[in-house]
Amino acid sequence: MKTFLIVAVFLLILWQLGASLYHMMNDKGQSDKTARALTRRVALSVGLILCIIIAHQLGYLDFHGVGRAP
Repeated sequence: MKTFLIVAVFLLILWQLGASLYHMMNDKGQSDKTARALTRRVALSVGLILCIIIAHQLGYLDFHGVGRAP
């Protein structure tokens, strides 16, 4: 379930990135849709990172051994 939630939020982040690209190409600077989509993408990214850090601190997530001494 944890992995599904992380992947779902990551896909939502990619969706917002695609939406901002779409608005950038089609609006030609006429509206602020690109900026709003990029703002949502950054907010989702920061929120995902914070949730992962908090889940690790609470013991819900365990990081695997990358960077650990054997």
